Amino acid sequence: MGLETPKARRHASDREGRMENIDLEKKYKRMSEKRPVINPRMSLKKLAEHLHLNPATVSVVLNDVQGRSIPQATRDRIKAAAKELNYRPSLLARSLRNRRTLSIGVLVPDLSEAYHNQVVSGIGDHLMEAGYFYFTAHHRRRKHLIEEYSRMLVGRGADALIVIDTPLEHPFSVPVVAVGGHRPVEGVTNVTLDHRVAPELLLSHLHSLGHQRIAFVRGQAFSADAGERWRCIVDVAGEIGIPIRPELVVQLDRDVSSPELGYPVIQQLLSNRAGFTAVVAFNDMSAIGAIRALQDFGMRVPADVSVVGFDDIKTAAFNNPRLTTIRQPLSNMGRIAAQCVLNRLHGTERFREQITVEPELVVRESTQATEPTNRSSSGKKSKLSRQG
Repeated sequence: MGLETPKARRHASDREGRMENIDLEKKYKRMSEKRPVINPRMSLKKLAEHLHLNPATVSVVLNDVQGRSIPQATRDRIKAAAKELNYRPSLLARSLRNRRTLSIGVLVPDLSEAYHNQVVSGIGDHLMEAGYFYFTAHHRRRKHLIEEYSRMLVGRGADALIVIDTPLEHPFSVPVVAVGGHRPVEGVTNVTLDHRVAPELLLSHLHSLGHQRIAFVRGQAFSADAGERWRCIVDVAGEIGIPIRPELVVQLDRDVSSPELGYPVIQQLLSNRAGFTAVVAFNDMSAIGAIRALQDFGMRVPADVSVVGFDDIKTAAFNNPRLTTIRQPLSNMGRIAAQCVLNRLHGTERFREQITVEPELVVRESTQATEPTNRSSSGKKSKLSRQG
């Protein structure tokens, strides 16, 4: 066989390159045939001319305007032509006509927090079912961002705002609903848990199990719920007869959304050798951190110390031990907030300053009766029905 010359090699390489280009062109052609391409030149007027119809008739059909008597055959013909010619109605033009964007702004401190996520999930599901879009901004509890982002959401066309655990300073030009807000602001509806009933359920449960030396974990000062919840706990504890000892009260101060939140404050109590038989945590995350701190110290939960949480996030039922907690219907609170703004936008409900949601005690594995003291000579522990 003869040796291949450089010129022959170049010709072979050129042929291979041309073949590759042809193959690529065929591939892209097949892809373009499968994928619809929006025709930027197709206007409503041109579509109407193509159909020999009035532009107003075409607009009514494509924008799903109710109450217009247009034959179904005509509606089908318009929609088929719009699909064939890749015409899309202008959402901007529609919003300018209707003065509505069908979008809601949602403000939240932190998107990684389980509490916030469950509320946002309820909001999103409800708005999606109602045909609304929503967009979310998180502000990390920075006051200037709360102000800036709320104005930005409204300025960019949000028909209403829903804020979660976010303090507001002033009224807005659109309907606003606050979930977990406790500050009265003109035009803002607050969706809140009944913080009086929650400590009644929680402390009555621990009192019935014989707990008197109870450690309390207070919420961070920046939390909207913290102040109101603590005031109600103090009131209910006094009525039931549970003493609140200053040396058994610790304060959360970190802005984290993991069990790391509750771990160091319980370590602090244990290092001070403060004796207690139960822990009332501010939320489920701090409760899970408290359980880990107790276990690392060599204490058993609930045999040595009972622990109760607050919120009933999804992790609570899968912790070891499964967590006794106060259930806030978080997803439902989101749905209630979404429906409230929709009612106000559609004018179907009068303004309400507050919507109160009832809590529920969920008893699982992290609480049990204390060792019998000053009880009947039988020495038997009281039985407690538990929920999985």
